[in-house]
Amino acid sequence: MRKKQIVGLGRTAEILAWNKNQVLKLFRDDWSRSAVKWEEKIARMISEAGLPVPAVYGIIEVDGRHGILYEHVDGQSMLDAFLTKPEELEHFAKLFAGLHVKMHSIRIRGLPFQRQQLEKKIRNARPLSERSRNAALETLHQLPDDNVLCHGDFHPDNILMSSQGPIVIDWNDATQGNSYADIARTLLLLNPPRSLIEEILRVQPKAEFDIEQVLSSIKLFTDIYLRQYTQMRSVSLENVKSWQLPVAAARLSEGIKEEESQLLSIVKALSNAISL
Repeated sequence: MRKKQIVGLGRTAEILAWNKNQVLKLFRDDWSRSAVKWEEKIARMISEAGLPVPAVYGIIEVDGRHGILYEHVDGQSMLDAFLTKPEELEHFAKLFAGLHVKMHSIRIRGLPFQRQQLEKKIRNARPLSERSRNAALETLHQLPDDNVLCHGDFHPDNILMSSQGPIVIDWNDATQGNSYADIARTLLLLNPPRSLIEEILRVQPKAEFDIEQVLSSIKLFTDIYLRQYTQMRSVSLENVKSWQLPVAAARLSEGIKEEESQLLSIVKALSNAISL
């Protein structure tokens, strides 16, 4: 493979600069072609729905590893944008809410079912006690289905602020399901433990930021997002809360050590509450 610049790193893949207007999402060598093909199919389905997402150009193999060629989107993440421009934080939070509302107005057949994905993750979440696992599964089974488009990992670091407007990326967890679960997942992601933010700032140094500033900005962003979403679309916050237990339990399957303690505390408190 010709030496290519790495422009992004994730837990499943590297993002490499490729041709002039393309990037390659190159998956780890243990990632099967079938899994990569499935992600490409989902990406095309989302693109055809008319949402602002990168164009998909196909799958290629590089040194025995499979990758998807995407349109190169030039722009910083929404997270970096509102941290570097705090005076525009409210604007970004409202934009974020509008994107989520638009997403939840779309129905796409052929996507995985949210309930099945959550159940699989809960069963595979090793840190869970048997009692908490059973409580999360029982709660999940009592919650209503729906079939709106859900991103499954919607947070401001998955939105790129391009010259053409916001572009939503990383759709590999997309499902058809209940928007309340998707909101609950976003709220969970917008409540990171201090240790995770510290690790991010260590790996990706931002000299102008300190931990208190980042945590305070994210909290304000979250408050504005939630207020704007509920103004644009009638939702019940109680229904969002009802999804917190299965969503937090499912998150524990993802093996993010910095989050484990906080997630276990959330799951334990919610499990205890339903048993009272």
